[in-house]
Amino acid sequence: MDFFILLIVLAVLAETTILVFRKYKFVANSKRRIYIDTSALIDGRILNIARSGFIDGDLIVLKSVLLELQLLADGKDSDKRSRARAGLTTVAELERVINVNTEIINDESGIKKVDEALLKYAKENKGAILTLDYNLIKVAEAEKIETLNINDLALATRSEFLPGEKIKLKISEKGSNRGQGVGHLKDGTMVVVDNAANKVGREITVEFMKFYETSAGRMIFAKIAKNK
Repeated sequence: MDFFILLIVLAVLAETTILVFRKYKFVANSKRRIYIDTSALIDGRILNIARSGFIDGDLIVLKSVLLELQLLADGKDSDKRSRARAGLTTVAELERVINVNTEIINDESGIKKVDEALLKYAKENKGAILTLDYNLIKVAEAEKIETLNINDLALATRSEFLPGEKIKLKISEKGSNRGQGVGHLKDGTMVVVDNAANKVGREITVEFMKFYETSAGRMIFAKIAKNK
């Protein structure tokens, strides 16, 4: 009887182990595959995005994309040649980014069918295409394939203000440097205003001068606007 119970316990443990392993394997392989096209590699901004940790999947570079870059890098057009070489460098740097898995796969589709290969692989693997190519984006949308456009990301995160713009700002405290006053926009962005240390508690008109983006957030430097 005890032996029979032991067999049941072992069987349950074995089944549990298999289920845990399957679940772990699914989680480990559940990252979506993001296929990068030539335009995104030439652009180069994907490298800093990858380094920031915002990439939520595996980056896939097709061999045909590399061949297309190589063709451009060996071409006669000096501008395209330098940009293509920069794209090849981007691929090499992406492979060194430790928090993103970058994989080069041999698709054997040839440089004349690069877009077709990207669409095929993305559709078959339920992945996304990272591109700046307007026509490729439109074809992908028609095929119900997700696209990621770095220009859209830049547009979504750009500042709503520009240098030279003037706004009303309440100076809430003195700055760290002599003579500076500090205020905050509605979204919490810090605005450092020159010669406004004596304006604490007052609302004044300031003119934006410089914008700085850091890992800690955005900071704006401004000056007191002149009265016309």
